[in-house]
Amino acid sequence: MIINTILGNKFDPATESFNPAVLQTLHEERVVLPSALLVKRIQRVTTDHGRELGIRLTGDTVADLRDGDVLYMDDMDAIVISVEHSDVLVIAPESVKEMGVVAHNLGNRHMQAQFFGEDSEYQAQVMVLAYDHTVEDYLKHVGVPYSRQERIMPVPFRHAEHTH
Repeated sequence: MIINTILGNKFDPATESFNPAVLQTLHEERVVLPSALLVKRIQRVTTDHGRELGIRLTGDTVADLRDGDVLYMDDMDAIVISVEHSDVLVIAPESVKEMGVVAHNLGNRHMQAQFFGEDSEYQAQVMVLAYDHTVEDYLKHVGVPYSRQERIMPVPFRHAEHTH
């Protein structure tokens, strides 16, 4: 089976192509992916029930895959993306100055970061990046509050394309 489009997302109540409540009545197979593979437009995957699928997403407007994306659905079954947890550092600087210094130093290392506010699941203004032992050592050295966590990231970390 080749998947060309995403039908919707089971966590998004605004999904127009189907009613997410219908999924609760169906047998759900999962395609478990690490965050890094969410950006790939073409890939071969296997569901947790052994069904092989090809994913070939096309077009400039195609977004990255997300946790809960529905790849296939019929009267009995649904195939849904399930994202593995990522090992991340959640950095919670105590001042704008501290955030600026940390962001500048991490930017020099071309580290990809995601930012969240008080209205997020973190319930604080934080910067989240993929775990890196050198960054952890840096944060310990400068005394910036952080924690190491396992999280499902809403957006995959991308490698920074960069030239000088």
